[in-house]
Amino acid sequence: MSGHNHSHAGAPGESHQGRIAVALGITLVVFVFQVIGSILTGSLALLFDSAHVLTDAGGLAMALLAARLMTRPATSKRTWGFARAEVLAATAQAAVLLAVGLIVLVEGVQRLFKPTDIASNEMIVFGAIGLLGNIVSMFVLMGGRSKNFNMRAAFLEVVNDALGSVAVIVAAIVISTTGWMQADAVVAMLIGALILPRTVKLLLETISVLLESTPSGLDLDDVRSHILGIDHVRSVHDLHASQIATGLPILSAHVVVDDECFHDGHAPQMLDALQTCVAGHFKVSIEHSTFQLEPAGHADHELGAHH
Repeated sequence: MSGHNHSHAGAPGESHQGRIAVALGITLVVFVFQVIGSILTGSLALLFDSAHVLTDAGGLAMALLAARLMTRPATSKRTWGFARAEVLAATAQAAVLLAVGLIVLVEGVQRLFKPTDIASNEMIVFGAIGLLGNIVSMFVLMGGRSKNFNMRAAFLEVVNDALGSVAVIVAAIVISTTGWMQADAVVAMLIGALILPRTVKLLLETISVLLESTPSGLDLDDVRSHILGIDHVRSVHDLHASQIATGLPILSAHVVVDDECFHDGHAPQMLDALQTCVAGHFKVSIEHSTFQLEPAGHADHELGAHH
């Protein structure tokens, strides 16, 4: 006998399409201004930052597509809909951000030894324009940045852009006042060092979801011991927990119970007790749980190893 708690099926959370669309629009405007600025000033640093902004715009476009897919309903072919699109998009964005960060570090080291001439005064103006746009985008995304992986990745894209703009401004000021051209490389490397740890953390978290790892904050050994503590439960096997998307953890288990539960009508109460346990007892609330109740002799007829 099995039971499935699905009170919130297909609703992993808000997609925040509007926030991402606004941030994408602002980022594209910043990109256009910075390209114009790099042409007018002949600044290689500003052109490099423009390419960086274009990469981040691509990441936001990916985030927007994922946000749209997340709202599609579940079907018989895709039983969770496109809920996992946010995880895939965030993984791709984090991978791109990681690549950009590493490129910045390598480029920074090269420019320490071969600095390029920079039109510092004009750089300050266009860097300020970029920073203003980034700050607006950050405020737009800030309210939803903790809602799901996709929003976290989108927010990181904009923070990355803002730090790039700050780097351009700081480097330009140092160069205009001291003439030390290597300031551009030093600031760029510092930005890379700041953004890479967050990017790696997000990438590891999303990969963990894709690998069907146990949701962070949920101890399956603790879950097992609590299930075993319920009256009439003899043993637990095939206990699995994973995460479809942000806010959508799932759990399944085979629970061996006393034989009399199948004769005295107690089995439905056992299902209620099990689902209430995993939904309300632990730090990670699992409202999508599936339990198979079995008599003691059933294990001899099951295929596959038990664990």
